[in-house]
Amino acid sequence: MKHDEVKTSYGETLQGSEDLQTDACCTPDAMPLFVRRVLSGIHPEVLSRYYGCGLVVPEVLEGARILDLGCGSGRDCYALSKLVGEHGEVVGVDMTEEQLAVARRHVDHHTEAYGYARPNVAFHQGYIERLDELGLEPQSFDLVISNCVLNLSPDKARVLEQVHGLLKPGGEMYFSDVYADRRIPAQLTSDPVLYGECLSGALYWNDFLSLAKRAGFGDPRLVEDRPLAIGNPAIEEKTGPIRFFSATYRLFRIDGLEPACEDYGQAVIYRGTIPEQPHGFRLDKHHWIDAGRVFPVCGNTWRMLRESRLAPHFDFVGDGATHYGIFTGCGTTLPFDDDYGDDRSSSGCC
Repeated sequence: MKHDEVKTSYGETLQGSEDLQTDACCTPDAMPLFVRRVLSGIHPEVLSRYYGCGLVVPEVLEGARILDLGCGSGRDCYALSKLVGEHGEVVGVDMTEEQLAVARRHVDHHTEAYGYARPNVAFHQGYIERLDELGLEPQSFDLVISNCVLNLSPDKARVLEQVHGLLKPGGEMYFSDVYADRRIPAQLTSDPVLYGECLSGALYWNDFLSLAKRAGFGDPRLVEDRPLAIGNPAIEEKTGPIRFFSATYRLFRIDGLEPACEDYGQAVIYRGTIPEQPHGFRLDKHHWIDAGRVFPVCGNTWRMLRESRLAPHFDFVGDGATHYGIFTGCGTTLPFDDDYGDDRSSSGCC
């Protein structure tokens, strides 16, 4: 599907979230209280043009510089604008003029609402495959987010490569998107409705992992996922047995991560100092770390915590000098929780 067709879909056809024909581009109501509080202060027009599929608000954001790919009307940008504080910065990129017009219209509103002396958000029109054309400084972002946009890109590998170059060492891409349990047939990828609904552009999950690793993101980490109910009989007939999932991944820019979870006798102790997670910290779907507990980790996890913005909140045990073999549990089966059951329509959101 060409850029122009996506721009038409999100700039002209869709005038609000209610115009979507499926439940793929929606975010569940269940979200942390602090996020709900931030969203409650965002301008209603911005909220009405939201088409995301997940929650892209990681931890430890104060003072961070963040890039939002496919920012649309700016909902996530303005939420993060509040969370990074006046000395942080959020940059949004989108190719759709109509969406950016909504975002830009409310810069002053949010600056005043947050009590900032000057805006800490900026919006650029451009393509996420061509970030190098926007004058963004290489290795200048702590975090890159995206909410249900990568699936719309015709060159996903290029997007990931560009993101890798813009992240600081130890920075991360933290994003939600739609994935499929198999490769999408070519005849479906040319269907403009399926593409615009974030379905036929979805990557097969294992192809995504391969693309991420080739772009330099070793050991992608799945944070959370849920099966998607399409909720439209005509579209379900087209997609047939293909199962779709909304999933959030975090990709760290850390050189030399290993392809598997290797045991070097290392451990971490979470200090409980992240305000939103005082009792424990969730790095990803398989790592919940209780505060104050000595928690054994593989070499990759140790480095993700030690070499990122998360480091001040942990104590680190071990120097990685001795290898004890591999941690169990590494595999290549479907990583998502599959609770479709017999009635897929019961697994939607909102």
